[in-house]
Amino acid sequence: MILAAWERTLREEGSRPAVIDPSGETLRTFADIEAEISDSARLVEEVPLRTVVALRLGNSASWPALLLALFRHELIPLPLGLHLEGAELAMALETCGVGALIETEGDVLRAHRQTATSSRPAPGTDFLKITSGTSGVPRAVRFRAQQLLADCENICATMGLGRGDLNYGAIPLSHSYGFSNLLTPLLCRGIPLVLTDDRLPRAILYGLEKTGATIFPGTPVLFEKLADLENASVPARLRLCISAGAPLRPAIGRRFTERFRLKIHTFYGASECGGIGYDASGETEYVEGFVGTALAGVQIVPREDERIEVRSAAVGDGYFPESHAALSEGCFVPDDFVSQGDRGMTIVGRASDVINVAGRKLNPADVEQRLRECPGVRQAVVFGVPSALRGEEAVACVVGEGIDRESMLRFCRANLSQWQVPRDIWIVREIATNERGKISRRALAEKYRSLKERG
Repeated sequence: MILAAWERTLREEGSRPAVIDPSGETLRTFADIEAEISDSARLVEEVPLRTVVALRLGNSASWPALLLALFRHELIPLPLGLHLEGAELAMALETCGVGALIETEGDVLRAHRQTATSSRPAPGTDFLKITSGTSGVPRAVRFRAQQLLADCENICATMGLGRGDLNYGAIPLSHSYGFSNLLTPLLCRGIPLVLTDDRLPRAILYGLEKTGATIFPGTPVLFEKLADLENASVPARLRLCISAGAPLRPAIGRRFTERFRLKIHTFYGASECGGIGYDASGETEYVEGFVGTALAGVQIVPREDERIEVRSAAVGDGYFPESHAALSEGCFVPDDFVSQGDRGMTIVGRASDVINVAGRKLNPADVEQRLRECPGVRQAVVFGVPSALRGEEAVACVVGEGIDRESMLRFCRANLSQWQVPRDIWIVREIATNERGKISRRALAEKYRSLKERG
């Protein structure tokens, strides 16, 4: 179905610019992409049908033609981020049964044959998305082409993306967010795309202005850096800013809107099902965890355990190589606790993040919210560490000014129940995020324990 959509796009758009660089130069027209497909196909001409082919390209202009070439030759694309390296990359390749890996070496694409040791995905699988799930172990989600197309249609219909728009692609195309908001709208709806790997805020602002981009899908980290720029002006044609990949803190939203007079619209999704919720409103009163209402084409069913069921034509067929009850028969159950209100959905925590303190279930989001009320605190992330007496105990990693461990603990004892008070306050200058702007509680806990073991 994506190939059929591409044929329509090609007929309608032809010689129009399709992929543009941040200076405004056309890198590919739609006709150029079609001509490039045959060259891309030579990379995989000896790869057997139904083989998983991993693509590790960064934000290369070769993405559209290479993806179409794989679909035409009945191969199964698996996008991988450049952040995957060494043992982590090797594990992803082995787990997903990859038979070939295509990477960029400068401006040249190189194909490397792999020894696939696991079974192949189920018949009918057209595409794989990698996800770590709640365990941190990589696994893939199986998709048919029509599910990818359905996600694209849901996103475009909900966000009002269409002819006359120009997407600015600074987020990774290898991630589900970038793939669904940038690449499939290009192929299936003819929405052209500015592509860049440069995520410096000044460079993004320059590219937005120079190209006349109208849509900017970003992450909270990118919006925070843009909001911190001095003497920054609003790009002339920019009309829509979208944030996904990690929770958007209200303070970031308020600072950005104050500086650029544009609202950041929160987008909520998952690799397993594509888009879930979107804040389409014009209200600029940012609320912690608010993710709007269901996308067009998406049905949300509340569950008794405070999570939700997501049903739509975009939901993947299942995991690979192993199945899981959270994803089956057109339904996905995210790990998030979701509160339903008059305005829409609010994420109030994650089931996998719950800390078991002496038999009591501590939602770290509750403690984080309270910690952010302490004067001087800009950011707080709470995670669990093992405890011989209580099973687990909470530790708070905090960024702020004019704060210290003892005063923070006193604040916690005065404002939290005794069992909710963190065992320790770990004050840092900055909390690391991944390329999507997400914070890993698991990684923070490991780093904290390592520091304590070293004394």
